Amino acid sequence: MVADITAAPHAAEPDPEPAAGRRPRRGPAAWVAMYHSVSDCRDDPYNVTVTPARLNRQLAWLAERGLRGVSMRELLAARLRGAERGLVGLTFDDGYTDFVTTAVPVLHRWGFSATVFVLPGRLGGENSWEPTGPRKPLFDVEDIHRAADAGMEIASHGLTHLDLTTATDRVLHTEVNESRQRLAALTGGDVDGFCYPYGCLDQRVVDAVRLAGYRYACSIGPGPAGSDDFALPRIHLGEADGSLRLELKRRLARVYGRALEAV
Repeated sequence: MVADITAAPHAAEPDPEPAAGRRPRRGPAAWVAMYHSVSDCRDDPYNVTVTPARLNRQLAWLAERGLRGVSMRELLAARLRGAERGLVGLTFDDGYTDFVTTAVPVLHRWGFSATVFVLPGRLGGENSWEPTGPRKPLFDVEDIHRAADAGMEIASHGLTHLDLTTATDRVLHTEVNESRQRLAALTGGDVDGFCYPYGCLDQRVVDAVRLAGYRYACSIGPGPAGSDDFALPRIHLGEADGSLRLELKRRLARVYGRALEAV
């Protein structure tokens, strides 16, 4: 449940280095979109599904305004260079199989990339944490390789989709550490990102994620004071979000603390 507020994608062009001793010029704060499942399934009690047609229209809306959707890894790297202007972070939670089969072709159509947050403790399983609604298949090992080969960032959503604020210290440690280790073993590279299941976090959870070696973590709203890149807020995008709603959400991003502030 969320709050409502194949060719490879084009690579980012390098940005000129800022003059010595001067901070790079900042554009408007970037923002991050939060998706989940992409399919034609109309049974959607938690508002976590967009149809492929709607996703295509939403990405077209971004492109028409000179915006480009990128993974969190690319967005944060651009921010360090002062080059985040014109970029929008695209994230997909839970690691539904339809990300590979349906979302990736749409992303490639627009030359975009994205981050997909995967549950390595449920590979080949389904979304059984949801008490009602349709059962949807989740990534298996091959899907992880397919997404990575398509230029998408693979990141962690924990092992099994638990509310980490209610977990014991031992379970919390396992969820954040073992999920990172398993994904690194499967991808053969670093796993930089984490996403808090249900958007639930507190200081203890933030500290555990930081200590596990991640470089950033995504939430829904802002986290505890001092969380910085370990509680990056996002804006939920759903099936109802057409042009007018997209523009409103973009404008309200900073007002509601969901803009990615420059460092």
